[in-house]
Amino acid sequence: MAAPPQTQLLRKLPPVDEVLRIASIMTLVTREGRAAVTDAVRSVLANLREAILAGQVEDSQVELALGGLEGAVLRQLSRSLQFSLRPVINATGVILHTNLGRAPLATAALDHARQSAQGYSNLELNLESGERGQRDVHVTRLFQRLLSGANSDVSTIVVNNNAAGVLLALNTVAEHGEVIVSRGELVEIGGSFRIPDVMAKSNGILREVGTTNRTRISDYEAAITDKTRALLRVHRSNFEISGFTEQPSIAELVDLAKRREIPLFEDQGSGALFDLRTIGVSGENCVADSLRAGVDVVLYSGDKLLGGPQAGLLSGRADLIARMRSNSLFRALRVDKLTYAALEATLLAYVKMDHESIPALRMMHLSKEDIARRAEGLATRLARPGMEVVLLDGESVIGGGAAPSAVLPTKLLGLSFSSLTADEFAAQLRHSAIPVVARVEDGRVVIDLRTVFPEQEVTLADALRAIGPGGPGSP
Repeated sequence: MAAPPQTQLLRKLPPVDEVLRIASIMTLVTREGRAAVTDAVRSVLANLREAILAGQVEDSQVELALGGLEGAVLRQLSRSLQFSLRPVINATGVILHTNLGRAPLATAALDHARQSAQGYSNLELNLESGERGQRDVHVTRLFQRLLSGANSDVSTIVVNNNAAGVLLALNTVAEHGEVIVSRGELVEIGGSFRIPDVMAKSNGILREVGTTNRTRISDYEAAITDKTRALLRVHRSNFEISGFTEQPSIAELVDLAKRREIPLFEDQGSGALFDLRTIGVSGENCVADSLRAGVDVVLYSGDKLLGGPQAGLLSGRADLIARMRSNSLFRALRVDKLTYAALEATLLAYVKMDHESIPALRMMHLSKEDIARRAEGLATRLARPGMEVVLLDGESVIGGGAAPSAVLPTKLLGLSFSSLTADEFAAQLRHSAIPVVARVEDGRVVIDLRTVFPEQEVTLADALRAIGPGGPGSP
């Protein structure tokens, strides 16, 4: 009785060991290691076996596939050994794009991190005494210079993100005690993490006051008891309440906190070290503003408006910061030498008033006219049959929960391709050799050059020229 056709085809597949003895495959083994190449061979053969069993491959196709076996193994190996975390071109116009890593680092920050990490460093060594030192000394001096005008008694510590900073502050000051927060400030941040959840983990007890849209200073005062350990002001980082609203001013909260001798914390989130009015954004305090107003501790992020690495920063009264530093949670939440190095270099740029060297700040300060000139030049290079390129007035956003209602005027490139939908067009861009992430609006792919580095424009143009039927990622 003759074997089924599928069985006959399966018998043509070579064993793994036989494929590994092919000369070109042996070269791959020498270069990439036997384990990785063996896995690639098994994967290629398994895919071919599944296709045969599914009736998707005929006899002639098996012969063709086996003839290209070496190339298939090489492609599979390349995919399996490729980094998952890859650089992308951010063409969305969202400067602090959380999904794309928020603030890009300054060249000096990258250089200092590399120099500090490729060998040994004095991370926790006092070079003067030869004794063990504290790792946060490397940024403390710079924070003191940047914030000393707000409060001569200010101190700063660093943890791994702002949520960790809130956790550390509340656990230090309010464990088993109450923390008063307005109902209108019980925010949820990315990944479904909520202020009440962080509060619970800190072992602090949440005391909500006011309503969603209106909270008065009298609500805070009426809620204070002998169990109250702190007042917490939380920045509405990713939404805005408008209309019939009321919220106590920082001055009112500071006055109440001082009268009742209760510390006032402000979870500022974005934490600017520069005056946002220089980019046309009003109504947003910077860190120094809050400290100058009398807030006891300000909590903020390193990779948002500051333009540095991911970190949670706590700046404020030296006695409170000292208590937080001595909390055992601080060690669990501390950051490594790469973060300190990148943060130190970023802060040094602020000290030198070299804001242009910090990419996020540079992007925020770009004018619509500057972007329009670049967009016009790129549009000229892209002109070809089948692709429509138009220039549009538009808006960039800061992103990252910073100034949620603020927009920055920009000039956009609107692109459409006759044989592709806008979603197909955007998908092909994401499958480019260097992925390009863009917006889709009104049936067009929209490119905002505010967040595209000038040196990336050639790569972006190449990616756009490759778009079309059979382009990157096409079936």
